[in-house]
Amino acid sequence: MTNDPALTLTSHVERFLRHLRLERNVSGNTTIAYGRDLQRMVRHMGAIGVTRPEQLDRELLFTYVLALRKAGLQPRSVARHLSTLRTLGHWLVDRGVLTENPATLLESPRIPHDLPDVLTRAEVERLLSAPGTGNERAQRDTAMLELLYATGLRVSELVHLDLQDVDFDRGLVRCVGKGRKERLVPIGEVARQRLLDYLEAARPTLARAGGRGRRPGSGAALFITSQCKSMTRQGFWKLVKRYALVAGIDKCISPHKLRHSFATHLLAGGADLRSVQMLLGHADIGTTQIYTHVHRERLREIYDRFHPRA
Repeated sequence: MTNDPALTLTSHVERFLRHLRLERNVSGNTTIAYGRDLQRMVRHMGAIGVTRPEQLDRELLFTYVLALRKAGLQPRSVARHLSTLRTLGHWLVDRGVLTENPATLLESPRIPHDLPDVLTRAEVERLLSAPGTGNERAQRDTAMLELLYATGLRVSELVHLDLQDVDFDRGLVRCVGKGRKERLVPIGEVARQRLLDYLEAARPTLARAGGRGRRPGSGAALFITSQCKSMTRQGFWKLVKRYALVAGIDKCISPHKLRHSFATHLLAGGADLRSVQMLLGHADIGTTQIYTHVHRERLREIYDRFHPRA
């Protein structure tokens, strides 16, 4: 597509979002986030009389970034807006709308390293044991927690698993991550056994209505509720919080904390960074490197606590 002089900035933004959704297979949530950021930019530019992409330049975008900071946005949010503007700029250049990307040279704010808090191995053991195996729901919850810690899946990946996604013979689970990218992740023997226990004894009871455990357009959902519906992210989140209380864990807890713990414990055990990146499904190894900082911080804490001359 070449530059169409009849298209406004708003029209180009709409086409860009459609491109993300249909051509680049960007997830719905990410597309919504891009759209929210760009609509804010369009409103700001419209208020000062800028309605066409050709009018955008580095000075205008720099002024917009200053406005975001004055509005109280945190550095991480400002950096996300800048990333969105750069992606839009690249797309406009590729389409011949602009000759250069005006957002390229804008400097992102310095973002402090927020190291993800993780559970200790003892805390993980207590959490995984909290549901027990007393009934069908307890067996399901144990299987979900074990699988989450064994694979490091995102909670959205976990709750969208279907029965056909688990390969018990090879000990693998197939999941669809961000950008609709598929990956295979090893399960581990303990999680494999808990899954088998759930599928053999608990799930048939929960799925007593047979096909009602199915989602339209997919195979049978792996994890279902007592109402024979697919487990939701919100539902599982509540379960994790409840079992954290049972386990006596007073940290702020979420399913994502098990993903953080999975990665940190792998690195502490000697896993290499590239392998952890593949297991987590990170597109950029820089995202995975935060866990090396976590591991170093833990080593520092241990040193300071136990070395006689620390």
